[in-house]
Amino acid sequence: MKLIAFLSSFIFLFTACAPAPTASTPVPPSGTVLFQDEFEDNTSGWDRLANDIGIMDYDQGGYRILIRQPQMNFWSTPEADLRDVRVEVDVAKLNGPEENRAGLMCRYQNGNYYFFIISNDGFYAIGKFVGGQTTLLGQSEMQASEMIQADTINHLRADCIGDSLTFYINYNLIAGAKDTDLANGDIGMLAGSFTQPGVDVLFDHFVAMQP
Repeated sequence: MKLIAFLSSFIFLFTACAPAPTASTPVPPSGTVLFQDEFEDNTSGWDRLANDIGIMDYDQGGYRILIRQPQMNFWSTPEADLRDVRVEVDVAKLNGPEENRAGLMCRYQNGNYYFFIISNDGFYAIGKFVGGQTTLLGQSEMQASEMIQADTINHLRADCIGDSLTFYINYNLIAGAKDTDLANGDIGMLAGSFTQPGVDVLFDHFVAMQP
C-alpha cells in the first residue's frame, strides 16, 4: 500500500399572467453517448500546453500528459456539465517511473472533482479533491490490484451516479464509494507524479455515456 499526496497546481420576465409550467429535460436512454473523442482532431477542445513543468497535447493519435516535476498533477477537461455519467478511457505508460498516477475525473467544478486513478506499479484509488484537500474514499491508502497491467494499455471506467462512485479496471469492478460533496460538473483525464518526475502517459478512446 502507499500513501497519496497531491499538489494542486486548475432576466427575469415579469407578467400579469401566471407562469406556464416548464417541462424537465428528459434523461437520455442508458448507453447514450454524451461525449466522445478519439483525439484525431487537435482542435477538439482539450488543453494544449508545453513548458518546463510538462506537456499536455494531442500526440500519436491520443492525448499525452508528460510531467517533469515531482508531486504534480495535470488534468484536462472538455468543458461538459454532467450529473450522472459513465466515463471510459484507455491509458498506457509511455515512459517514466512505474510509481505514477493516471485516470479519470468527474463532476469537476471550481477546482473540485472526484478522481479514479491507477499507478503502473499496481495500485488504485477513488478520491476527491475539494477545498484544496485530497481525500481518498473508501480507503486510507492506495490499494493493490492484480487487474492493473504494468506494461500495456489499461482500460478504465468510472461511474458517477447520484452519490455512488464506482471504479472498473480492465472491465473488472474494483471499488466503490459514496459521497455527496459534488453533484455535477465536467469530466476529464488526469495524470500525476509522486516523488519521481518524468511521468509520461497516453490516453485514447475517451467516451462519456448515460449510465
